[in-house]
Amino acid sequence: MKPNQSLFCCTALLGILCSNGISAADRNKENKPNILFILCDDMGYGDLGCYGQKNIDTPSLDQMAQEGMRFTQAYAGSPVSAPSRASLMTGQHTGHGHVRGNKEYWREQSIVMYGSNKDFSVVGQEPYSPDHIILPEIMKNNGYTTGMFGKWAGGYEGSCSTPDKRGVDEYYGFICQFQAHLYYPNFLNRYSKAMGDTAVVREVLEENIQYPMYGEDYKKRPQYSADLIHQRALQWIEQQNPEQPFYGLLTYTLPHAELAQPNDSILRMYKQRFFTDKTWGGDEGSRYNPAVYTHAEFAGMITRLDKYVGEILAKLKEKGLDENTIVIFSSDNGPHEEGGADPAFFGRDGKLRGLKRQCHEGGIRVPFIVRWPGHVPAGTVNNHQLVFYDVMPTFCELIGDKRFPKKYLNKQTEGDCFDGISFAPTMLGNDEKQQKHDFLYWEFHETDQIGVRMDDWKMLVKKGVPYLYNLVTDLHEDHDVSADYPEIVKQMKEVIYREHRPSELFRITLPSLEP
Repeated sequence: MKPNQSLFCCTALLGILCSNGISAADRNKENKPNILFILCDDMGYGDLGCYGQKNIDTPSLDQMAQEGMRFTQAYAGSPVSAPSRASLMTGQHTGHGHVRGNKEYWREQSIVMYGSNKDFSVVGQEPYSPDHIILPEIMKNNGYTTGMFGKWAGGYEGSCSTPDKRGVDEYYGFICQFQAHLYYPNFLNRYSKAMGDTAVVREVLEENIQYPMYGEDYKKRPQYSADLIHQRALQWIEQQNPEQPFYGLLTYTLPHAELAQPNDSILRMYKQRFFTDKTWGGDEGSRYNPAVYTHAEFAGMITRLDKYVGEILAKLKEKGLDENTIVIFSSDNGPHEEGGADPAFFGRDGKLRGLKRQCHEGGIRVPFIVRWPGHVPAGTVNNHQLVFYDVMPTFCELIGDKRFPKKYLNKQTEGDCFDGISFAPTMLGNDEKQQKHDFLYWEFHETDQIGVRMDDWKMLVKKGVPYLYNLVTDLHEDHDVSADYPEIVKQMKEVIYREHRPSELFRITLPSLEP
């Protein structure tokens, strides 16, 4: 069955973008800040030294936290990749947004060959609705040059929602998150005006396809996707100039499984550190090759990512862009157990219950660090409750776009909305001016879970059954107190019924309104 491209490709947002247009030249005169958002993949709340990790070296990110603000109650948009990224991109929670799960389009596609390796002719996930504006389009409309490097996960190849159609000037990485399971893939996707691209294309990794995708000879593949993506990101930053504001979304795939990387000094260091290690046999169907040193591999991937962040910050300083560039680091959801990863070994949930795919705190609470020299107070730790759908209004406030949200709503789409609150006041050290959420909201169809946070209360609904926790006294969510606080349960159920909009693609079981 081919992807149905007509179902979600109805109305473009060109009219909205054009009607609100302000010339780039005018905006540049205002000296708007550059923004880099670095989003890693499946990093748990406790995976960084500055969040309490003792076994993994993260000097660059620890230094970034010392030079900026570290948030302790920041949340991803979802407990899995695609909908979490959709929440970031759309400014909507998963009760309102179109993309609420990892719906794939590659399983039933025809096969193409790369050497002797079989791959799919069309890959990718459910497209973002073209009837709702996304973050790169807003930044583009504010005169920004836009680049994205890493995982897209917002539409399959050829769909109505690929980077070239959604406000991204330069792209390199994985359109499909399933393809990203291989760190030495057959191809990466590219969109580059400088190279003459008119749409997203596949850039075949010729040295990799000489070897198989699975088994012992897989390790002979030399083209490591994480390094390739990082180098393109650095090249893009190198091309920027102080007269033109830029927005970069660097969606690195580290430390998602598979557990694979070059056997360089980083990995060798951890092989020595974890001399007694754990092995894993592999899963060819999931494209996770076997791993002999799972603890060393995982720790090495995080340190490698940390090294990338250090190189990005160094590049900004080298080009004199450091003081006018906001850099944010976060993760798309909590830690995983895929590909042989062992979160218990590293204490990776940071004393939080739950992993990826769960609406417990461990599945959705993530590291979140903001650095902007001279603007964000250095060395600060903040407990403001923020969530990915807050990023869009925050950026709009920081760049002075007063048209958000009203002018970006699509009047042709019934119920079009944004759910976020800007946390710019908190970022800039003005806590007293910070508006707070009445509640935070998540839903995830795959495990049939709904999460609601209201002040210090947390409700988790599993297959329609509500559980209530007080996060002040029970951060690990061990003690269900729903029977003791029926009025709180009632209030939070009402939030669910008010915020949830039915989705044929991503169905969820609502709790009964009856006690």
